Amino acid sequence: MTGRAPLPLWIIALLALAPFPAAAVAYAFGPAAQAPMALAVLLTWSAVVLAFLGGVRWGLETGRAAPRWTRLAVSVISPVAAWILFLGREAIPAQWELTGFLAAFLLQWLFDHSAPDVPARWPRLMTTLTLGACVSLAMVLEKALRL
Repeated sequence: MTGRAPLPLWIIALLALAPFPAAAVAYAFGPAAQAPMALAVLLTWSAVVLAFLGGVRWGLETGRAAPRWTRLAVSVISPVAAWILFLGREAIPAQWELTGFLAAFLLQWLFDHSAPDVPARWPRLMTTLTLGACVSLAMVLEKALRL
């Protein structure tokens, strides 16, 4: 099995990643009036992508002849965490929500890298996408901590 992802997969993945740096740059360097919307975009997209990643892991596992219940159970953790963080956006400070999403992406990455029986291209693809999301979240967190 080759470790190289096809070009269309990379193009779609990078387009799906684009809202992270776009929102981070808008928040960190855009007009102050734009910051709340940029933060909302970043937090919303973080929740959507984490839920999607959990769904991908669920799909990979259910494609097996004998799905492992522990892997299925763990695959729903990131969507549930994303949902809780997203619902709590009005009740917790943005710095904590950003930290929670950052931690959730890193934990999802660790889970993905410990997963057996994934396509060979999976680790490189997930590392690239996780790095883009986490750098964007960290950039906004740094700016939010200074406010």
